[in-house]
Amino acid sequence: MSDVVVVGAGLAGLSAARRLVAAGKSVTVLEARDRVGGRTWTVRMGEGTFDVGGQWIGPGQPRMSALVEEFGLETSPTFSDGRKVLDLRGRLSSYTGLIPRINPWSLIATQIAMWRIDRMCIQVPIEDPWKAKKAREWDSTTVEAFARRSLRNKDAIALVNSAARVIFGSDLGELSLLHFLHYLHSGGGLAKLIDTHGGNQDARIVGGAQQVCEHLAEACGGVTCGAPIRRIEQSEGGVVVHGDEQSWSCKQVVVAVPIGLADRIRYTPPLPTLRDQLTQRVGMGATIKCVALYDRPFWRDAGWSGEGVSTDGTVGVCFDNVSPEGQASLLGFVVGAPGRGWAERPAKERRELVLSTFARWFGDEALSPTDYREADWAAEEFSGGAPIATFPPGSLSVMGPALRAPVGRIFWAGTETARESTGFMEGAVESGERAADEVLEALNRN
Repeated sequence: MSDVVVVGAGLAGLSAARRLVAAGKSVTVLEARDRVGGRTWTVRMGEGTFDVGGQWIGPGQPRMSALVEEFGLETSPTFSDGRKVLDLRGRLSSYTGLIPRINPWSLIATQIAMWRIDRMCIQVPIEDPWKAKKAREWDSTTVEAFARRSLRNKDAIALVNSAARVIFGSDLGELSLLHFLHYLHSGGGLAKLIDTHGGNQDARIVGGAQQVCEHLAEACGGVTCGAPIRRIEQSEGGVVVHGDEQSWSCKQVVVAVPIGLADRIRYTPPLPTLRDQLTQRVGMGATIKCVALYDRPFWRDAGWSGEGVSTDGTVGVCFDNVSPEGQASLLGFVVGAPGRGWAERPAKERRELVLSTFARWFGDEALSPTDYREADWAAEEFSGGAPIATFPPGSLSVMGPALRAPVGRIFWAGTETARESTGFMEGAVESGERAADEVLEALNRN
C-alpha cells in the first residue's frame, strides 16, 4: 500500500507527487495517456520543437521560473517586432506597439472597458471568489450580457470577446461574469493575460514545456502510464483506486485531472451533492493549436511581427512561432465558437481555413507550408478541451466552495483549483503543492 496515489501526470499531479516524495512519503503516480505532461505536449516538426499544448511563461510566475532554473532549461522571448494585424469585424488594419488603429470612439470604449473590468476584478477574492460582495449578482449573468449593457460599443464588445476566446476557449455568452472577473484577477488583470512582453506570453521554454513534466516525473520516481482510472473506493481503512486491469491501494489520493474528467470517475461512496453538481456543470473551452512550418519567416522580411487578432474569423489569434532552432513557423489558435465541432470538419477544409487566414494577414506565401499540424484538445480523450474548465452562470457562487474541499481521503488538484495564476502552468504547480500540503496534514493527523 502506498501512502498516496496521484491520478494524473500533468504539472499539477507531478508537483503534488514531488512534494510528497520530498516529505518521505511513498507515492504512486498514474496517468491515462501514454506520456506525462497533461495539457503540456511538445512535438518535433521539421528542424524544431513545438508546443501544441501549454507554451508560455511570464513575469510573476515564480514556481515555473524556479523549475525552469532548477532543471537547467532556458527560455526564449516571444518575437513581436514589426507590424501587427487587427481583423476587426471584417475590417483589416495594421499597427505597431500596443494600441491598434481603430476609430477613436471604439478605442476609448475599449480602454474604458478594460479599466472598468480591472476595477471590478479587485473586488473578487482570489482564493474564495464566492465570497465577493456581489458574487450572486455577478454570477447570475453572462459576460456578454454585462458587455452589451455596459460597453455598448460593438467594436469594444468584439475585442473583449476575442480576448475571452483566447483566454478561456469560450465566448462571452458562455461565461459567468463572476468567473471571468476572478480568472482575470488571479492572472494579474486583462492586459497581462493578453500581452506578450511583460505579459503571460512573454517567453517560451527552449525545447518545450513538456520537459518540465518529464523532469518532475524523474524526481518523483517515475509514472505508470496507460492507466486510466475508472473508480475510487474509500473505506475506513484507506482507498482503492481501480483501473481497467489493476487496482492500487493507498491511504490518501490526489485527483489531478480536469474537473469534467473527474466526473467520469465513479466514487464509492458517492461524492457530496455539491461537488457532484459542480463537476456536472463545469465544461472545457475549445482550443485548437495550429502550427504551420515554412522555409523562412517571410512575414518578418515583409515587416510583420507575425501577430494577428481577429474578432470574427476562424483563427482568433496568431503568433510568430519560429523555434529556437530556427525553424520558421506561424502559430494560430482556433478558439471559442469557431472551434466547437472542429474535429468533425474534413481535415482539408480545416487546413485551408487556417492557412487562408494566414495568407489574408501576411501574404500568399502562407498558403504553402512545408508541414502543418493541429492539436484539437476537445478531441483529446483525457483532456476534453483547453485551455481551462469554465464556469457557466450560477455555478461558481453556489458550488465554488466544493472546488478544493477534500472529500474524505480524496484531495483535488489541477490548474482550475489554483489560488494563484488559475488556468496557467504556474497555477497547475501551485495547486499540486497545495494539495500535497493538505495530504501531508491528513497523514500526520492519522
